[in-house]
Amino acid sequence: MSYQNWGPQDLSAPAKTSLPEVPVERGMVLEDVQSGWVGAVTRVEKSGGMHVVALEDRRGRSRSFRLGFGFLLEGRPIRLTPPAPRPAPAPAGGTRTASGSVRVGGQRAQVAKASRIWVEGKHDAELVEKVWGDDLRVEGIVVEPLHGIDDLAGAVAAFGPGPGRRLGVLVDHLVPQSKESRIADAVMASPGAKGNVLIVGHPYVDVWQAIRPAVLGIEQWPVIPRGVDWKTGILTAFGWPHSTKEDVGLGWQRLLGAVRSYADLEASLLGRVEEVIDFLTVP
Repeated sequence: MSYQNWGPQDLSAPAKTSLPEVPVERGMVLEDVQSGWVGAVTRVEKSGGMHVVALEDRRGRSRSFRLGFGFLLEGRPIRLTPPAPRPAPAPAGGTRTASGSVRVGGQRAQVAKASRIWVEGKHDAELVEKVWGDDLRVEGIVVEPLHGIDDLAGAVAAFGPGPGRRLGVLVDHLVPQSKESRIADAVMASPGAKGNVLIVGHPYVDVWQAIRPAVLGIEQWPVIPRGVDWKTGILTAFGWPHSTKEDVGLGWQRLLGAVRSYADLEASLLGRVEEVIDFLTVP
């Protein structure tokens, strides 16, 4: 009898087969084999010299597990490894930003200009920042959330647009005969708006829908009945926590985490953002 293997052992580790090694990523849905716990990765941290992953289940409860063996990904056993290191930015000028433009190397962010991009809410601002942030820093353009456009006319009047102080506004659900289109028409008819204010929009109820469904692994966005809060309905359809503002914020972060570049967004949003950037930066 051999006593070489006597002592504490990791019973969840495979004895003979070699499992695929998968770097942990935020939003990845995993199952812990021993406990049966299923949840999405919300954070990874180093504690006591080892990496620990937090998995949040569909009810918003969270448990932490040590990285390594004993996880299932899409029903397949894997060895969960620490996050893949981010590659260092290449010095060559041919690399591209998330928006697809050529990255400008060695240039600091510009001092913010007086011109601004206004978007409806925090999520719109975060999406624009993720895809066009590098470009906007080079141009010195700041994105600011409005938290709704019901008083857009008053906000524009207070801003005081004019030459060298332009304003680009990105509006949700800007379609003919909508409340949003009537507000936009009234603002554009106000003194000082012509040539200094540009209001554009996408046709979606919320900027979430500007993420291409295929990026999320679905054929199309769920249809939410009238009278149901749209974001709550979407989270419910996905089977994600949806009861609190924190649930909505975490759900958005999972969606935003799936966006890597402009290729993950619908063309109807891409064109409008590019139009606004051109308006604010072209003399």
